[in-house]
Amino acid sequence: MSKRLSVASLPARYLFSALLILALGGCQTTGIEDITGALGGKSDTAGRADAKPDVDALRERYRAKPGDPNIALEYGKALRQTGQRAQALAVLEQAVLAHSNNKALLAGYGRALADSGSFQQAFDVLGRAHSPEDPDWHILSAQGAALDQLGRNEEAQQYYAAALKIVPDEPSVLSNLGLSYMLQNNLPRAEETMRRAHERNPADLRVRANLALVLGLEGKQAEAETIVKADLPPDQAAAKVTALRQLLVKKQQRAEK
Repeated sequence: MSKRLSVASLPARYLFSALLILALGGCQTTGIEDITGALGGKSDTAGRADAKPDVDALRERYRAKPGDPNIALEYGKALRQTGQRAQALAVLEQAVLAHSNNKALLAGYGRALADSGSFQQAFDVLGRAHSPEDPDWHILSAQGAALDQLGRNEEAQQYYAAALKIVPDEPSVLSNLGLSYMLQNNLPRAEETMRRAHERNPADLRVRANLALVLGLEGKQAEAETIVKADLPPDQAAAKVTALRQLLVKKQQRAEK
């Protein structure tokens, strides 16, 4: 009898790394928030990953006015978007030291901390970026993503639930929730949640990639490959299908040990 495939034993970092490969073709300059939508900005930025900020111009503005929190935030965001995570973290950390009550800066700093793998600190900082009296659903979802990275899935799901009370059926939050269920090895519920996210935003590459990953982990290989091939050039589709197959092979090998 073959052993039942399990994702519960796989580290969250391993699975999220696999997500990055599957959804972005192995790009190493993109953070987890670009897959899940958890730590990024508003959802209307989805699908515009090719738009690159003018980092050089922002760098000059920052050098001219290093104490301006708005410029620091914009510059830090641009650095994150172009994969310069250490620089982004340094810029935003300095800005937060000078403007410790600036909630927008705290949110940006929290995202940069998550990029660097400091998930507990990211969670704590993000908690200072909004308040129970005025919650921000983007930040609630981001906190959930940080908790998932820490292996605290049930807590994470409470944050997603709070976010969904503010924005019912928001695809990016549903996608994060689906990933959280996946990390608990609750694949049927993960699939159900991912399908809801996909129905509400079928054009979002991140949501489609997450749904394909869950379907692949359930053994629904044909449907998973159909999703990752949709609306993609043949070379990119082939790369993503290969990544999915490699993930499933690794998962099988781990399950058989």
